[in-house]
Amino acid sequence: MEERPPDVWAEADAYERYMGRWSRQVAEVFLARLGIRSGLRWLDVGCGTGALTAAVAARCRPGAVVGLDRSPAFLRAARAAAPAPARFAVADASALPFRDAVFDAVVSGLALNFLEPPAAAAAEAARVVRPGGLVAAYVWDYAEGMAFLRRFWDAAASVDPAASMRDEGRRFPLCRPGPLRALWTGAGLVDVTVDPIEVPTVFNGFADLWEPFLSGQGPAPGYVATLAPAARDRLRTRLATILPAEPDGTISLAARAWAVRGRRP
Repeated sequence: MEERPPDVWAEADAYERYMGRWSRQVAEVFLARLGIRSGLRWLDVGCGTGALTAAVAARCRPGAVVGLDRSPAFLRAARAAAPAPARFAVADASALPFRDAVFDAVVSGLALNFLEPPAAAAAEAARVVRPGGLVAAYVWDYAEGMAFLRRFWDAAASVDPAASMRDEGRRFPLCRPGPLRALWTGAGLVDVTVDPIEVPTVFNGFADLWEPFLSGQGPAPGYVATLAPAARDRLRTRLATILPAEPDGTISLAARAWAVRGRRP
């Protein structure tokens, strides 16, 4: 079996154009729905470039908020953009560097699929939150609801059947409500709910959608980076033919994430 190359997460600017601009919209909706009071201690696990951490700092009036990630490059971008009192550190989600029950809320945005193993990360989140505290996260619905990625992988599979093995909808079972719920209950959390969040993804034209796939950041761009120029051109042409472009070239799609939440008993 062909060995899949590791997903690359190193260039913050490239990630922002590829996914960050949409993840920031989801972060705002996610936090608005949590409805948590001010003055609390927050932890953001797998914070990446800091979209969710910054949103917590800006809108939730936290007493403290810490963002953790494995990518030093992403954390540099997060530090530069996030308002006070946010602070950041390099850490492993499977071994959080905190004692038990020190946070009021532990959150994670678009990271669960990339935390290995996710059950250990969920257990650690439950460990460091206080009794009664909130543990909540969201992931893209790669299987069906992340429209521009769904179009990308459908196009890729039509010109290269082997691409289906790299499809995030196939690789990541946590992109569905059932597995998310099971992950949370398996970590001992109670009052678990899973709800959709949908945001618009409007591209100025095909180049605005296609060029971020050339960045090498994440699974789909990582796949594109493996292609020879001719194969890349075939994929580009096929993708352009199946996208719903408006007369002015605008491409209007939608992206759905699944948000899961629960409390430590």
